Amino acid sequence: MSPLNSTSFINATIVRPEFFFISGFAGIPHTKYYYVFLCLCFALTLLGNAFVMFVIYTDHCLHTPKYIAVFNLAVSDLCGSTALVPQLIDTLLFKSHLISYEACLTSMFFVFWFVSVQSLTLTALSYDRFVAICFPLRYNEIVTSKSMLVITTILWIFAGMAVFMAVIFINRISFCKSVEINSYFCDLGPIHLLACNDNTPSAVIHWTHPVIILWLPVLFITGTYISIARALLKIAEASERLKAMKTCTSHLILVGVFYLPICITYAMGSAIQLNTRIVNMSLATVLPPMLNPIIYSLKTEEITESIKKLYRRNKIHIVVRNKF
Repeated sequence: MSPLNSTSFINATIVRPEFFFISGFAGIPHTKYYYVFLCLCFALTLLGNAFVMFVIYTDHCLHTPKYIAVFNLAVSDLCGSTALVPQLIDTLLFKSHLISYEACLTSMFFVFWFVSVQSLTLTALSYDRFVAICFPLRYNEIVTSKSMLVITTILWIFAGMAVFMAVIFINRISFCKSVEINSYFCDLGPIHLLACNDNTPSAVIHWTHPVIILWLPVLFITGTYISIARALLKIAEASERLKAMKTCTSHLILVGVFYLPICITYAMGSAIQLNTRIVNMSLATVLPPMLNPIIYSLKTEEITESIKKLYRRNKIHIVVRNKF
């Protein structure tokens, strides 16, 4: 699509379109079934994460550093899915491909902000597991509820500032080639490719942002699990080693589900086909928030016990109310 009929000149060098056109999949029939699948994932994400947040909030036994991070992950999962999926469904399922320039940048900010917080929270959880297994006697001294609250607050602020800087520099780009975004939402990379002026600062942000939000967390998590593996090998009893490993398996599964598709997509760059990129990135942003309550939370012993206590408490209240 040509932007010539829809541009407004901000100054002599910067041209901003009135709207963008989000292309979505190219040449694939029956894509509406995939969008319906994403809708179902979104519904499960809302229910699952809201329930986990409710359980953690109501049970004071779960007001621990680990579950502060889990609660933070549930919040970022819920917000991230809410920022992405409804707009995606409206754009691609209901054929509303046009989005205004301002709405596009706003959507970009919130989607990348929440996804960045998810990445950094998984990093914080790996830090929690590292201290718990490598320094078990000092865990309560090093990782406190206060310190975890400080860490999660810093994560939100840092991620927000990093994404805000990227959006600010995108706002300094001229778009005079096309307004068609080859993605499923207002994606930073495809928008950056539409630039037609000297956008060196934006290009620097475009390359450094994945390093800070993606590759450094991956390296940190890898380093912590190498240390954890060494610590586990030093445990003499097999039963104790297995018990310690069980506390990490859920987190490792989520790390794999979240990072692998994104890392593969970024590593392949422009070599990856458009439809493959959309499938990889959409699943990477929709599936982990849905799986988090199932894999990481509901399968842990503490959450299961809290759910049982909540059920028994409500059952007693119902019985007492019926008697009177």
